Amino acid sequence: MEPSALLAAAMGGALIGLLLAVFGGGGSVLATPLLLYVVGVRDPHVAIGTSAAAVSVNALVGLSLQARTGAVKWPCALTFAGAGLAGALIGADLAKRLDGGILLLGFSGVMAAIAVSMLLPRKTAGNPDVRLTPAMTLKLAPLGLGTGLAAGFFGIGGGFLIAPGLMAATGMTLANAAASSLASVALFGAATSFSYALAGLVNVPLFLTLIAGGAVGSAAGVPIARILAGHANLARRGFAIMVLLTAVYVALKALGRV
Repeated sequence: MEPSALLAAAMGGALIGLLLAVFGGGGSVLATPLLLYVVGVRDPHVAIGTSAAAVSVNALVGLSLQARTGAVKWPCALTFAGAGLAGALIGADLAKRLDGGILLLGFSGVMAAIAVSMLLPRKTAGNPDVRLTPAMTLKLAPLGLGTGLAAGFFGIGGGFLIAPGLMAATGMTLANAAASSLASVALFGAATSFSYALAGLVNVPLFLTLIAGGAVGSAAGVPIARILAGHANLARRGFAIMVLLTAVYVALKALGRV
C-alpha cells in the first residue's frame, strides 16, 4: 500500500486507541469509516474485518493499562464477555452474507445510535466495591449475548452498550464500567475478526499499522482521561457530535448521494 495510506492508518489507530482509553467505547466505531474514506479500502467487509482485529488488540492494550489501576471488575467483565462471545460469532457470520452497501447503511444507523447514547446524561455514582452475585450473573449473561451479536454484526467494539449494561446489571461506577468494558471489546473484536479472517477479509499490513498507532494512543489515553475528568461531559458531547456527523456521511455514501 502507499506510504500515505499507512501513515493515515497509523494516525487513525492512535486516535481510536486514545478514545477507547478515555471513553471506554465509541471510538472503535470510527475505524471502519477511517479505512474506507481516509485510507482507501474499497471492500466494506475488508474494512470491517480489519478494523475489528485492530480494535480488539487496541482494547487489550487499554485493558492491561486499566488493570494496573485496579479499575477492572474482572468477574463481572468476564461474565459479560463470555456470554457475548457466541453472539459475536453469529453476528459476524450473518454480516458477511449481506451486500456491503446495505451493511454500511445499517452501520451508519448504529453510529447515530452511539452518538445519541453518548449525548444522554450518565450517572457516575455507583458501588466501587461491587462483587459478582448469582442475581447479577442472570442479568449480565443475556445483556452480553445481545451486545456481542450487535458487535459481531456491525464489526464494532460495542463499548457504548457494554459500559451502560455493566452499570445497570451490577451498580458499578462509570469509571469501573468503562475499564471493565474493554474486556468485552477485546473479545468481541477478536471473535469478529477471526470470522472475517477465515474468509480472507482481513488486510494484515493495515491491521499491523492500526495496532501500532493504537498502542501509542492507548498509552496516551490514560493520563488524558485523568486530565479530562473534570470536563468529561463536555468532551463526550464533542466526540458524540463528531460521530453523528460521520454517521450522516457514511449513510450518504452508502446511498450514493456523495
